[in-house]
Amino acid sequence: MEKESREVIYSDFYFSGLKTIYLYGKDTFDKSAADIFIHELSSHIRNLSYQFLSHPECRYLLTKRKLYRNLIFGSYRITPARIEILRAFHGSRSPSVKRTSRSIRL
Repeated sequence: MEKESREVIYSDFYFSGLKTIYLYGKDTFDKSAADIFIHELSSHIRNLSYQFLSHPECRYLLTKRKLYRNLIFGSYRITPARIEILRAFHGSRSPSVKRTSRSIRL
């Protein structure tokens, strides 16, 4: 049985959030810890093309078709043709910040 696969694309908000997260990790912990975190995140993102339905629906962006999902590391939207990586942010951010992901256009 072949797994369903979709293209993964990235928003500019994802890359700016990733840079902020990396710099925070580098300043708070050290460069090697920040590098490991970014490497692990990249691995999870690469696997999204076929594992996109294994992550929970975002409770702040509920839709009938469950378009918005959360990856431990960030947020993404599932469309019929692709997976859109919307942004990367820390899980402790307020729900209002998370809700702004809905307005991101790619």
